[in-house]
Amino acid sequence: MLMENLKITTYQGYLFWENPDKNLQNISLRLSGLRTNTDLIILPEMFNTGFTMNAAELAEPMQGKTMQWMESTAKKYECIVTGSLIITEDGKYYNRLIWMQPDGHYEYYDKRHLFALGKEHNTYTAGKKKLLVKLKGWTICPMICYDLRFPVWMRNDPDNLYDLLLIVANWPERRSLHWRTLIPARAVENQAYVIGVNRVGHDGNEVYHSGDSTCIDPNGNVVYYKRDEEDVYTFTISADELAKTRRALPFLRDADDFHLDQ
Repeated sequence: MLMENLKITTYQGYLFWENPDKNLQNISLRLSGLRTNTDLIILPEMFNTGFTMNAAELAEPMQGKTMQWMESTAKKYECIVTGSLIITEDGKYYNRLIWMQPDGHYEYYDKRHLFALGKEHNTYTAGKKKLLVKLKGWTICPMICYDLRFPVWMRNDPDNLYDLLLIVANWPERRSLHWRTLIPARAVENQAYVIGVNRVGHDGNEVYHSGDSTCIDPNGNVVYYKRDEEDVYTFTISADELAKTRRALPFLRDADDFHLDQ
């Protein structure tokens, strides 16, 4: 399929601690201000609760109210809606990113790298497989927060290329330099657009998040960046720019020949 330009909407928002109803209501209100069509709405990590280990109280089944909200929102705006939430399945808890389509069909990715510093690994079960999805001819690889620190996991396989890497996050301001360094690095080394969507404000543990949501093109240039405030913003990424970069600088063909066992 011929690649078309993609119109992306990012939601950098304050998340009400462990309050799904209030978060879904607030996100709906913010999105109601959209004045243009979009192909994809990206929400932060655990967008309905904040980054909490209280999975026993807050986890939802795959047909729970947040999934229903995602389906109705995707249908309303006739676009993909993606972000992660706490899911319970077969007696386990997952930090699960959902890729929700307007017709109600979905795919998902379970966070591979669990944040041991925050004891995430004591509550959640790690995923084992990457997710690659298609949209308007683009191959998109969505991942979650701490995954950003592991370049082998995010490596663009020359035999199975992605064009856009997404990272949804609750990344604290105290390590924002790392976020602002690693996202451009992933874009340049993988010759792909990279979009990182983070939250803002203090969470229930009084950890401050500065947002720093951003889009970086394959040459490391900033397409979008916002810090410290709530923002719903729509921008376009260029299929021509991606193709031109890969033609002019065919670095991916010289990549080391290895595959990560999943």
